[in-house]
Amino acid sequence: MSEKLKLKNSEKLYKEAMELIPGATLGIRRPYNFVPGEYPIFFQKAEGGHVIDVDGNEYVDMLCAYGPIILGHKEKEIDDAVVQKIREDGFCMSLTQPVQNKLAKKLIELIPSAEKCLFVKTGSDATTTAIRIARSYTKKLKIARCGYHGWHDWCVEVKEGIPQKLWEDVFAFPYNDLNALEDLMKVHGDDMAAIIITPVGHPLAHPVQEPKPGYLEAVKKIAEKYGAVLIFDEIRSGFRYSLGGAQAKYGVTPHLSVFGKAMANGYPISAVVGKKEIMDEAEERVFISSTFFPNSLEQVAALKTIEIMERDNILDKLWEKGEKFCNEVQKIVDESGVPCQFSGAPLMPYITFPKDEEKLYKKLRVEFYTQVIRRGVFLQPYHHGYVAYRHTEADLQQAATAIKEALAEVKKLLK
Repeated sequence: MSEKLKLKNSEKLYKEAMELIPGATLGIRRPYNFVPGEYPIFFQKAEGGHVIDVDGNEYVDMLCAYGPIILGHKEKEIDDAVVQKIREDGFCMSLTQPVQNKLAKKLIELIPSAEKCLFVKTGSDATTTAIRIARSYTKKLKIARCGYHGWHDWCVEVKEGIPQKLWEDVFAFPYNDLNALEDLMKVHGDDMAAIIITPVGHPLAHPVQEPKPGYLEAVKKIAEKYGAVLIFDEIRSGFRYSLGGAQAKYGVTPHLSVFGKAMANGYPISAVVGKKEIMDEAEERVFISSTFFPNSLEQVAALKTIEIMERDNILDKLWEKGEKFCNEVQKIVDESGVPCQFSGAPLMPYITFPKDEEKLYKKLRVEFYTQVIRRGVFLQPYHHGYVAYRHTEADLQQAATAIKEALAEVKKLLK
């Protein structure tokens, strides 16, 4: 059995941070979202497909900052373009710089649903903007949602501090279940402004799902039947499933889409794109503004990231790399004798443990993710991982071996 990691500096910084910041760190980065006492709490640096914590422990980074790292950490070509922009022009001004138009043209070229676009900073910014635009366009109130869409009032799962009136007109439906959506629309369809859905299903702490044949097409048909705007939340799938997103891969074009994460390889930018007549609601009727939304550095980073991905055929290589890794992991899981499920192949791998009446799954999950981190592979128990371009063959072999050995340790608990 691998030894517990030395985490003295992480724990010291955590204790200090608890006196300075509520919870020490924000949200999903807090220790209880990993395995407390086993996982680092602070990273020091990252490069390529690796991260190093404040105690000097090095890991194959299979979480990729929760998705923005599509190429790798510290991509010199991207960082050089950003630094050049800082030194030559500056980046935070009272008016917008021309690079905005260049990036908009590139998104319109690549994304099937994009006739116009606007830029914000985070996934939550983008989904909330899309909802506001859809409500203005349809003059309707209600929203049907499927998936995680951020932390803003209308969609966050934790309702403390949020008046009920701000989310009571938002109705959730399960992924890949057309009957549930149809039933929801029969009751609320006449007042439904939008259906927002992640085209690839990745519900929190549950297996990743591909759309069933015809599912996304049927969702679009239902939206149009009731005059609702169909929004694809491609924050995770965009610039990963293809340069045009999952919509390009599956051949279903929504009315609006939101993109982020991998678009700029870690720089904070997201985009709302869609049909011209709907997007034009944001010209006068819908107010979208922020001091920092027009900043150019992230736009430069996004353009350079996309340039590299096109030039070097990154996604084809990434799919090939992911398929090889995930095929090996699937075989390991199948032969492990452990009640667990592998999903998300080839780009968003995830190992989950189905619930059982005795709640043994919780113990198995903790043991598995404990053994994985001790072997130098950084994953998350409640969130799928990612495969990045800079993950080497050796990195992915280390991850596969760690998974195999971790499952062997888990199996001992079944005895």
